[in-house]
Amino acid sequence: MHGSAMVAITLALGIGAGAMLAGYHAQASPGAGDAPALTAKGLREGGSPVMGDPGAPVTIVEYGDYQCTFCYRFHQTTLNAILERYVETGRASLVFKDFALNGPDSVLAAEASHCAGDQGAYWGYHDEIYGNWGGERTGWVTRDALAGFAAAVGLDAEEFGACMDRRAHRAAVLEAYEAGREIGIDATPSFLIFNDERVIKIRGNQPLEAFERAIGGLADQT
Repeated sequence: MHGSAMVAITLALGIGAGAMLAGYHAQASPGAGDAPALTAKGLREGGSPVMGDPGAPVTIVEYGDYQCTFCYRFHQTTLNAILERYVETGRASLVFKDFALNGPDSVLAAEASHCAGDQGAYWGYHDEIYGNWGGERTGWVTRDALAGFAAAVGLDAEEFGACMDRRAHRAAVLEAYEAGREIGIDATPSFLIFNDERVIKIRGNQPLEAFERAIGGLADQT
């Protein structure tokens, strides 16, 4: 699922009351109700380990689904250029947040990625899933397949299996989906790119130029 819009959303992240993103206040002002604060910390929480320098001036949060066709295409193309140009140079950090909209198999794959993360191998496993992508709702996400990916990245099979058996991360994956919906995420991949002053939303598998414009615009403010 993808879209074509890039939307600039001016938000004071934890600095002052102001604009709203799907009911989220930049900072609650007196009488604003109990809407949760949209802060840089809040956007990072509940996702993957941060890739790159956590103190980078720009953060890229990707909302993705492991079965999503356009997520797969993004990970095979534009992502590599973003990593080389921005993450590896310290200009931006990257966080992946699960938005499992393609059903139970997507939830299961997301759970598996966090079980891998428990062994310090989140990103290697994440890449292994996308590297073995088999389409949307085609049945390729199975316990056996996920165990095979675990073996490929050197995980302890017994520990991984126990994590999967007890569904250790299922609640967190489902909560991440609901939290994404609450702030207006409705497609994968979607991206929130932000610094301490502003959030820019990119919807869909957009070319590198869209990310260059977004990151460049944020960098001009620093």
